[in-house]
Amino acid sequence: MTRSGQGGAQALLLEIYGRLRAAHGDPRWWPANSPYEVMVGAILTQNTAWGNVEKAIANFADRLSEEFVLGLDHQVLAEIIRPSGFYSQKAQYLQTVTRWYGKYGYRVDTVRSLPMAQIREELLALRGVGKETADAILLYAFDFPSFVVDAYTVRLVERLPLPMPSPLTKQSGKNYDAIKTFFELHLPSDAKLFNEYHALIVLHAKAHCRKRPQCSGCPLESMCEKNV
Repeated sequence: MTRSGQGGAQALLLEIYGRLRAAHGDPRWWPANSPYEVMVGAILTQNTAWGNVEKAIANFADRLSEEFVLGLDHQVLAEIIRPSGFYSQKAQYLQTVTRWYGKYGYRVDTVRSLPMAQIREELLALRGVGKETADAILLYAFDFPSFVVDAYTVRLVERLPLPMPSPLTKQSGKNYDAIKTFFELHLPSDAKLFNEYHALIVLHAKAHCRKRPQCSGCPLESMCEKNV
């Protein structure tokens, strides 16, 4: 892609961001009381709706902490997070991620002092942590500028005429990498921007860019190439 092409891609992405923010406001996402709660939510939200995650986190009451999670018997933890679904697996994943965080003394500043690429590699090596979960933890728990791609993002990219360097494939893993690279290459490397952009995409997808598009009032309708 040429230098002018890069500038055009950035302008387009920023225009999309501006339209989404004007329509949906400040998303104020991720809703959590601590970076560790973000990590817990990132694990629990796998393959379930956010409302179920909120129910699971509420079951902790005021006890949610790294020490509490690691001190629980696996079955007891699984029962606490049962509303999130796949609770036995997620209990194992949650304790694995918590032990990883423990290597850094449960300190955000210690994690932040290390290269983002190193932390991402460590997270991806953990059982139960895929690319989306790793990037959500990097961005929302540790404020690293790592763009999160989810099903909503893929849907939006497929419908908008974004100048991707190559067509998306049917292999979701390759799509993830291609879309993440595209956004990170053409946007300022800013965690707050990435945070808001991803959250706005989620809000927009729920309001308008559904599997069956709800186009009335959509702020992106004039630039969309959807197939209704």
